[in-house]
Amino acid sequence: MLESIIGRDGRTTLPKGVRDSLGLQPGDRIRYFGEGDSVRIVPVRPIHRLYGAVKYDGPPVTLEEMDAAIADGACRR
Repeated sequence: MLESIIGRDGRTTLPKGVRDSLGLQPGDRIRYFGEGDSVRIVPVRPIHRLYGAVKYDGPPVTLEEMDAAIADGACRR
């Protein structure tokens, strides 16, 4: 079990194990979600860290094809 102490100013340090498990780096942001008497800590991922997260091995797609796919998806509701 990991713990930290809350100082007089309300600050605390996330233990290294928590930072490591969330993949947090200095300067990263986190969000807190209250759930009853518990709190979830969720990392806020900057968009540039998502680069390369999804692999696509197919042929290149044009902007027009992307727009058509978006419009088609929007009409299927």
